[in-house]
Amino acid sequence: MNYLIQNSNAIFSGDDSNFTDLRIANGKITELGYSLKAQPNETVVDAKGCVIYPGFVNTHHHLAQSVLKGVPQGLNQGLGDWLASVPYRFWPKMDAQLMYSAAKLGLYELLRSGATTCADHHYLYHSQSSAEVEEAVWQAAEELGMRLVLCRGSATVQGSHRGMKQSGIEPETIDQVIQRMQASMERHHQTSNMAMKKLVVAPTSLIHSSVPEHLTLCAEFARAHNLKLHSHLLEVGFDEIQAQEKYGMSAVDFAESVNWLGEDVWFAHLVKCDERAIQKLAQTKTAIAHCPTSNCRLGSGIAPVIDMQEQGMNITLGVDGSASAESGSMIQELNLAWLLHRTQHGPEATKAEDVIKWGSENGARLLGLEGTGRIAVGMAADIVLYDIDQPRMSGVHSPLLAPILCAEPVSIKHTFINGKPVWGGLSQTQLDEAQLVAEVKSGLADLLKKVDH
Repeated sequence: MNYLIQNSNAIFSGDDSNFTDLRIANGKITELGYSLKAQPNETVVDAKGCVIYPGFVNTHHHLAQSVLKGVPQGLNQGLGDWLASVPYRFWPKMDAQLMYSAAKLGLYELLRSGATTCADHHYLYHSQSSAEVEEAVWQAAEELGMRLVLCRGSATVQGSHRGMKQSGIEPETIDQVIQRMQASMERHHQTSNMAMKKLVVAPTSLIHSSVPEHLTLCAEFARAHNLKLHSHLLEVGFDEIQAQEKYGMSAVDFAESVNWLGEDVWFAHLVKCDERAIQKLAQTKTAIAHCPTSNCRLGSGIAPVIDMQEQGMNITLGVDGSASAESGSMIQELNLAWLLHRTQHGPEATKAEDVIKWGSENGARLLGLEGTGRIAVGMAADIVLYDIDQPRMSGVHSPLLAPILCAEPVSIKHTFINGKPVWGGLSQTQLDEAQLVAEVKSGLADLLKKVDH
């Protein structure tokens, strides 16, 4: 199906063009302009009252946590205790059906906030893990029409996060990790820069969940198959302490020693980076998934992304898991990223236009999806029509920036991914919200029974 989108208030194309109309053919943007005329066999979409953005690219999520919001035991805990009280406590009891419901819920929340791509750090498998749990994530994304980058996690030792030990998690062997990644890659991974599915090698934690030899093997596997690499690093100071105690070097130097730095690598959080660490990350072109809401929620701190950007690092945004960032919204992350760093560096530290690029173009480039993330001729038609004729957006003197400045609640009229409508009246993939809520409630009740016993 081909589309002509007309009469928008403005299109965020990254320059001063002030286009209002956009044409889509064969899944790509083929024309930008003003007062474009409909062609035969073209569906016309009226975008009056809307601004059009590139779809947001979420570079760090934990979809399983969509059913672990606001767990009472973890509400006022920092990362270490929270891991034991929330994700490590519940994760071993999650079956494929609940994972499917959690993935649908998390992806739905992303869609309704303007995201079109999700990098899910599916971060913990067990020696007895069922392949169906991972398949449930792929299935949910396919049904909703979203791009999914599955960051296939692994833990080959219980390590220094006591929550793993308390939950009785039996780690995979390194042979299981490699064999299972190989199987996932063969089933799902696509190499195109407009792919709908990609696989990433992603140990749970660089410092805590693997030994150096296994990390090196994972890096070798990734690069042998042209896969990206991802993990958590320096979310809290404990990473640095453990790196020094276990390896006699800084966390970033340890990453370098096991071949985990480079332009094909990105880390979530990087809150506790000193100047030397930032310089090394920048020199090696290693990137960050900045997760401001989760970092605030867990009291971890503020990642020094302004310094990182000045050094040349690629800054991208992630919502993290809904167990520590309950909103699950990309608009929330962009709005908070725009605001948060001004508290540290003044009102010129972050411009809304730059934050939009963090959340779209930068993330797409990081994930190897360079054919997405921007509104330009020849790019994949991943676009979002925000309805700004709403009370929340009323009175805004900068209409193109209204979704970022005003933030939630946003109202989306249409979303297209690969030129296919996945949200709004043209979509054939809309979820039944009441049914989804019922599925989540039922699955969560079963999960609580398992954990309580």
